[in-house]
Amino acid sequence: MNDSRNEGIEAENGSSEILFGRSWRFDFEQGEFILTPTRKIASSSGTDAWVVWCQKAIRTPRYRHLIYSRIYGQELDELIGKGYSRAVLESEIQRMVSEALLLDPRTADVDGFYFSWQGAECSFNCQVTNVHDEVLRLEGSVG
Repeated sequence: MNDSRNEGIEAENGSSEILFGRSWRFDFEQGEFILTPTRKIASSSGTDAWVVWCQKAIRTPRYRHLIYSRIYGQELDELIGKGYSRAVLESEIQRMVSEALLLDPRTADVDGFYFSWQGAECSFNCQVTNVHDEVLRLEGSVG
């Protein structure tokens, strides 16, 4: 989904600047790509591309799609039905989401987790900060 030709690499002049690259825009609620008026897939760049990457990373189950590397995505589905306490589940969600998001060199920090339970389903949100100190609030759920 990201144009990885210049994502997370050093600039050609040898500086350690992290480039944010480009991505296709995606409507996660509708489950489809966003189209331009001419019916082409819309693209995003910079911070918007990073936001798309973050949202997609916490929604993509690891190991399920051959197109992604074995380190991309999350393993939250493995927590379902294990009989863990809420405290353990919250701790594991925090660890798994943080690990998934911190793989991207554009992501500097993941914290501020908030959990909400509805029966056996746990909804969560967290604060994600990129290397430019821009903050994103991400939401997800398990159960």
